[in-house]
Amino acid sequence: MNQLRSTPLTDWHRAHGGKMVEFAGYDMPIRYTDGVIVEHKAVREACGIFDVSHMGELEVRGAEARTNVDRLVTNDVSMLEVGQVLYAAMCNPEGGIVDDVLVYCLGEERFMIVCNASNHAKVAAWVEQNLDGDASLHDVTADTALFAVQGPKALDALREWDRTSAHSGTLDALEYYRCAFLDLGGVDVLVSRTGYTGEKGYELYLPTDAGKNLWTELLAAGEAHGLRPIGLGARDTLRLEAGYSLYGQELADDVSPYEAGIGWTVRLKAGDFVGREVLAAQKADGPPRRTVALRLEGRNIPRQHAKVFRGDDVVGEITSGSFSPILECGIGLARIDAAAAGATLAVDVRGKPVEAERVKLPFVPSRVKD
Repeated sequence: MNQLRSTPLTDWHRAHGGKMVEFAGYDMPIRYTDGVIVEHKAVREACGIFDVSHMGELEVRGAEARTNVDRLVTNDVSMLEVGQVLYAAMCNPEGGIVDDVLVYCLGEERFMIVCNASNHAKVAAWVEQNLDGDASLHDVTADTALFAVQGPKALDALREWDRTSAHSGTLDALEYYRCAFLDLGGVDVLVSRTGYTGEKGYELYLPTDAGKNLWTELLAAGEAHGLRPIGLGARDTLRLEAGYSLYGQELADDVSPYEAGIGWTVRLKAGDFVGREVLAAQKADGPPRRTVALRLEGRNIPRQHAKVFRGDDVVGEITSGSFSPILECGIGLARIDAAAAGATLAVDVRGKPVEAERVKLPFVPSRVKD
């Protein structure tokens, strides 16, 4: 049996009531002592901090870094300014999703690709295989800790922690999907106005060896604003309420961005990229499958892989489903046959079909730009 990998905070999580589970080869906290619902509501009402140091960070450097990264993802990297962040899909030649990634423009010849932990090795190999010209891959994952501070009081918590810094004005002015290198608490930190919760938030990239001290300082300073540690369980329910996709559920190697509901990341007019020809045809003809958002009443909760029906016919399955702590009902994302997209649907709940209401995403209002 392979030994689970640790983040800089693994011992801290165990010592502070973290219920640890295996996730993408890492030993990670799924929740703490108060449970997922309490943690979920804390992020919606105040703020929480997530240890997401298991994510992969890959830098592409060189005079042709921009053109290489642009060719590897579906969105338009050519227009990125230094300090700007872009969400994109990375596709294979068949149009399936290798991973969904964030692309950071850290300099004219320096780009960072942030990928899912479960796909780290696959994405690193794919990037390396497809680089050409003056561009080189540098895997900085082991050297990087990553924390996410999320919630309506996230900025208050960061201000409290760094109240003596000359950069406090930069934090205030940092716009959505922008980033900046700041000296915070004596540590060189890349601060990004991004997140995975649907709330206003920040992600902090910092040296691994500074991780534990910064984490404890942040928690102590942010306590007055309700800052608390949050596990993977609430991270998942928060992202589902926000309508965000997850690799291995909505996204997969045999699912295109159009089928997964992230077709807006595909910029066909921006130039060539891997998988473009297939995706252009799918855009013209319409994808064979679509992702829809469903809401169930009462105590009915759609579970992953549950069948979705149109009448007596199975037309798809639930890709993500859970109880929504905010809406207090079951919510889910489903991948269904395109022909059934406008039909009345039902979900198999404990062996019985339960009618599902089609709703628009996000399930709860987004406050990412507040």
